[in-house]
Amino acid sequence: MKLFKPLYEKALQWAAHPQAERLLAGLSFVEAIIFPVMPEVMLAPMTLARPSRWARYATISMVFSVIGAVVGYVLGHYAFDLLRPLLDYLGWLPRIDALVLELRTTVANSAWTAFWLLVLAGFMPVPLKIFTWASGIVGVPMLAFVASMIIGRGKRVYLLAGVIRLGGPRAEAVLHKYIEWVGWAALLLFAGLILWLKLRH
Repeated sequence: MKLFKPLYEKALQWAAHPQAERLLAGLSFVEAIIFPVMPEVMLAPMTLARPSRWARYATISMVFSVIGAVVGYVLGHYAFDLLRPLLDYLGWLPRIDALVLELRTTVANSAWTAFWLLVLAGFMPVPLKIFTWASGIVGVPMLAFVASMIIGRGKRVYLLAGVIRLGGPRAEAVLHKYIEWVGWAALLLFAGLILWLKLRH
């Protein structure tokens, strides 16, 4: 079953839209809260179309991802109990509960250990929203949380935009060709992370 390629091709259409920058900002924002499509799927073709704007596009994506992450954090912190039925319906609750358990232990030992865990989460191709909600539920210190989101997501989007800028059409063609494999590999990686967290406890 193809899941990621149709989403990627839809994002390619958005990337050609006259309001593409606003769409990228909106996608980056909602992806950090609830949406399943990563903003990189728009960032890559936009960078390919206008290579000189690669840093601008990466910055837009990073800034709005961080703003969305803060919203996800606040929702996790203040509205988690109210939204538990919805999160259960979406299938996120087991993953959030596992991360909450891990983060609670980590924060109790050192807030800055949680910082490095979140930096890694921001860089990995896994749903950012799970980490933003879990951080808010646990109460990871806001300074450590925001810093980790800036570094983790920033490294990811700047690296991708830079590779597309240097690699040109060939780099985007490789992404387009293997997007399905990348998407499923990311899901398997995330499932493995959750299993590892559960086995630790």
